[in-house]
Amino acid sequence: MENRTKIRNQTITFDNNSDKVNKLSFLFSYNSLMFKKVLVAEDLDSISITVIQVLEDLKIPFIDHVKYCDDALIKIKKGIIDNQPYDLLISDLSFKADHREINLSSGEELIGAVNEFQPSIKKIVFSIEDKSYRIKSLFNDYGINAYVTKGRNSISELKKAVERAYKNEEKILSSDLAFNFNDKTLIEIESYDISILKLLAQGYTLENISNEFKVSAIAPNGTSSLEKRINKLKIYFKANNNVHLIALAKDFGLV
Repeated sequence: MENRTKIRNQTITFDNNSDKVNKLSFLFSYNSLMFKKVLVAEDLDSISITVIQVLEDLKIPFIDHVKYCDDALIKIKKGIIDNQPYDLLISDLSFKADHREINLSSGEELIGAVNEFQPSIKKIVFSIEDKSYRIKSLFNDYGINAYVTKGRNSISELKKAVERAYKNEEKILSSDLAFNFNDKTLIEIESYDISILKLLAQGYTLENISNEFKVSAIAPNGTSSLEKRINKLKIYFKANNNVHLIALAKDFGLV
C-alpha cells in the first residue's frame, strides 16, 4: 500500500513495506527550524484547508487532519506507540454532532485526553470562541500554548502562533484577544464561585446549592455563607439581582 504526503506542495510516494523506517527521518530532516509532525482537528473543510495551507507555508513536512476528536486521540496514541509522536496539535473547540457515536465531543475534552498520554505536545486552539474565562481556563487548566480566534486576520495570527509556540513561548494570544486577556476583570473569580453560578443558572435555590455542596464536600456550604458569596458576586459584576448575575456570567463565558 502506498502512503502519500506533501512536501512544499509536491506529493512524495513511499512504499510502506520498504521505506517505513526511513520515511519520517527523511521528512524531519527537510526543515530543521519548525515543527515536523502536526495534527489538525477540525470538522469544517473550509477551515481545515486554511489551517493546512498555513502549515504548508511554514514548510512543515508531515500534516495530518481529522474531523473527529476520537480520531485525533487515536492518531496521538499511535504516534507515541510508533515512536513517531506529533509535535503540535491544532484543534477547534466545537465539533458538530452527526450520526456517528463519539466519546470526545469537544476540543477541550480532546486536549484533556491528549494531556494524559502526551502532555508535552504543543497545543494551539483555533476557535471562534472569545469568552475570557473559557480562554483562561484553557491556558491554566489544560496547558495550551496558544489561542487564536477565527476572524479577518486569522491566517497571519495562526502562522505567528505556530512560530512562537515552536520557540517555546507561553500563553500566546491573537492580537484581538490580548487586551481582554490582560484585563484583570476575572482575576478574583474562583472555581467555588463558578460552581455557585452554574447551579444558580440551573435553577437551584440557596438551600439546594447548600445541600449539593455538602454532598460534594465543598466548603463553605452553609446558606448564610453562600448568600454572602452571591451578594459579593452581584457587587463584583454590578448585577441587580440573581437573574442579571447569571446573564452577566454567561456573557463572560463563566456558565
